[in-house]
Amino acid sequence: MATPRFYHPDALLPGHPVTLTSNAAAHASRALRLQAGDEVVLFNGDGNNYYGKLSAISKQAVTADILHAVTCDTESPLYITLVQAISSGDRMDFTIQKAVEMGVAAIQPVASQRSIVKLSGDRAEKRREHWQNVVISACEQSGRATIPTVAMPLGLQDWLAQKHDANTLITLAPDAPVTLPQIPAPGHRIHLLIGPEGGLTDDEIRIAAQYGYTTVRMGPRILRTETAALAANASMQSLWGDFMR
Repeated sequence: MATPRFYHPDALLPGHPVTLTSNAAAHASRALRLQAGDEVVLFNGDGNNYYGKLSAISKQAVTADILHAVTCDTESPLYITLVQAISSGDRMDFTIQKAVEMGVAAIQPVASQRSIVKLSGDRAEKRREHWQNVVISACEQSGRATIPTVAMPLGLQDWLAQKHDANTLITLAPDAPVTLPQIPAPGHRIHLLIGPEGGLTDDEIRIAAQYGYTTVRMGPRILRTETAALAANASMQSLWGDFMR
């Protein structure tokens, strides 16, 4: 069995014991039934894995001794920001979870004309916090030690109007004239814009093109929003990233 990994939000230092968070402690003691002396890996988002052993387990707390740190080499050479139109139900959670597993570096939720879910104020912040926790869980599972950030939701046009430092801007449409292998190899930073259920409108695709987005197609079939995001990410990692490493 792989060594269990747990997220710890605070500083981690070899030689210093830490008390796991309540969620991590419950998972370690109840779900995994770990015992004192079992090996664990902790991470806090700084890019390192911290190897240690559980020193004490009780109903009140689980403590681990940090032994040493190792730089984690699981980040993609592509810095992909997934600009995902907010989808309904569990689709957004699924998309974010799998995109993180595939190496996405940041997530920007956007509200587009066909987005069913509308978020603002406290509701938007609570949803963003929920999505950030989905990201952390995906990092625990996939072995990543750098945690992608989920930004506050924005309107699509508000996002497009911001100044960005991406080298390559991509969006999808089933009738686009080119495919991913036909466009020039991207620079380090990529923005991938994905529409909601029903896709982006023709006006949104036109406006995105005015801001420099290249429209590409993912084969001859129409993909669901969650499928489109993952298919595009997998294709980019295969063409230009580290899926063949």
